[in-house]
Amino acid sequence: MTLTPQTPRRPLIWHDCVQHLQKIVPADQEVYIVGGAVRDAFLHLPLHDLDLATPGDGRPLARMIANQCGGDYYSLDPERGIGRALISWNDTRLSVDVAQFRGPDLLSDLVHRDFTVNAMAVQLTGDLQQVIDPLGGLNDLQARLLRQCHPNSIADDPVRALRAIRTSVSHHLLIEPVTRQSLKDQAHGLQDASIERVRDEFFHILNSPKPAAALAALQHLGLLRYIIPEAENMQGVEQSAPHVFDLWKHTLAAVEALDTIQHLCQSSVSPDLTANLQFGMIVSTIHAVREPLREHLSHEWPNGRTHHALLNLAALLHDVGKPATRSVSDEGKLRFWRHEQVGERIALERAAALRLSNDEIARLTTIIRNHMRPHWLNADSPITARSIYRFWRDTGAAGVDVCLLAMADYLATSGVTLETRAWVGYLANIQILLERYYLHRDKAVPGAALLNGQQLLEYFRLEPGPLIGELLENLREAQAVGDISNTQEALEWVQRFLNNNHSNS
Repeated sequence: MTLTPQTPRRPLIWHDCVQHLQKIVPADQEVYIVGGAVRDAFLHLPLHDLDLATPGDGRPLARMIANQCGGDYYSLDPERGIGRALISWNDTRLSVDVAQFRGPDLLSDLVHRDFTVNAMAVQLTGDLQQVIDPLGGLNDLQARLLRQCHPNSIADDPVRALRAIRTSVSHHLLIEPVTRQSLKDQAHGLQDASIERVRDEFFHILNSPKPAAALAALQHLGLLRYIIPEAENMQGVEQSAPHVFDLWKHTLAAVEALDTIQHLCQSSVSPDLTANLQFGMIVSTIHAVREPLREHLSHEWPNGRTHHALLNLAALLHDVGKPATRSVSDEGKLRFWRHEQVGERIALERAAALRLSNDEIARLTTIIRNHMRPHWLNADSPITARSIYRFWRDTGAAGVDVCLLAMADYLATSGVTLETRAWVGYLANIQILLERYYLHRDKAVPGAALLNGQQLLEYFRLEPGPLIGELLENLREAQAVGDISNTQEALEWVQRFLNNNHSNS
C-alpha cells in the first residue's frame, strides 16, 4: 500500500464549493477530502456532503469554514475531534464534516474505512486531480466492484452492511464475493447496533435511486429481517386474481411504482416515462395539482428524514397485514379480510421500534389504514360528493399520500395485464379526489359547521353529550355536499335529523 498520489484516467469534476474551500483553507494546513466525495467526483456526480480529514482536531477548521461561508457550526464529537459546518451554496445546503484521522496517519484512516471506493483521498490544499488510493478504489470503481477495505470491515460496524447495499444499488456496483459473504455472515450484528443508526441508514436506502432493488437485495442477503422482521412472513404468499404477483413481489413492485410516481410529481418528466402508457396517464392525472403535490412531497421529517422515504416505507408495509389475515373462500379464492387494519397495528409497532416521531407514525398508520379506499370507489360511475368528503375527513393531508400509494398499488396488482379502460376510470377518481382537495378544498375538507354546539343546546333544548358531536359532524357533511348553505337551512336540517333519528330527544 502506498500514499503516492496518482492521476486517474478521467478527470475529477469538483463542485464550486470545493474550489472555494481550497482558497480559504491555509495552504500549509494538511487537509484531505475523503470518503464518498472523491468517489462522486470521479463518477461526475453531484456533491451532497463533504468529508475532510486532518491530523489534529477537526473542529477548529469546521468552525472556520462555517464562519467564512456564513454557515452554522456544530461540534459533533469532541472526543474524536469531529466538527460540522452547514453552509448554503447556490441555494443548496451542504454539510462539511471535518474529522481527526482515525489512527496515527492518513493511511490508517483510509484502511479503516468501509469500502475501497470510499477509501480514497485528495489533498484539499494541493492538486485536486491527484488521488491517494492505497486500496485500489479507482480500479474497483472502473470495474464496478464494491469491496470491503479489510476482512473485519463489516464485523467492526454492522451498519456498514446497509451502506453496502445503498452504495451498490445507487452506483451500479457489483458486491464482490468475499464482501457479499461478509454481509451475510455479519447480518446478525444489526440487532445489536444502534437502532437510530440502523433507522437512518434504512431511510437513506428508501430515499435512494432504486429502493425496490435495494430492498430485494436486503432480503436476499438476510439483512431485512433485522429491520422489518415482518417482511419474512410476506415471502411466497400467493394472491388471487387480479393479482399477478405473490405478496412479496407485489410489495416490491408497489415500492418501485410509488417511487416513480413521486419522481413524476417532484421533477421534470422523463420522455421515456411519458411514453409509458401507465405513467404517462398519471402525468395527465396530476397535471393541475403538480405544484402543490411537489410541495407536499418536499416535506421533511425530524433529523432530515424525507417524506419520499416515508412514503416508500408505507408502500413496503401497505400489505404487511395480509399473512395474518389470509383465508380461503368456499370457491377457493384467497382473501385477506381487514388486512389494512391488521397492517396498521403492525406498522405502528414497527415504526415505534424504529423510533420514528409521533407525527411520522400517525402519517404512516393513516396511509396504511386507508390505502384500500380508492380501490373501493366505482370506476364506472362518478364519485359522489359524500364519498369525497368522507375520504378527506378521515385522512386529512395523508389522503394525498393514500392517492399516490393507491395508484402504485393498482399498477403493482395488474402488472402487464393492466386494462386501459379500467385504468382510465380509476385515475379519473384519483384526479377528482386530488383536485377537490387542492383546488376546491372548502368542499373536501371539514370546516366549521353553520351552527355551533352552544346553539344546538339552546335552540333544540338538548343535553350535553355525544349527540352534539354527532350533529356537528353530520352538519359539516351536509354543508360539504351542498345540502345546506345557511343558518336557517341548518336549523331545519337539524330538526329533520332529530325527528328521524332521535324522536325521543
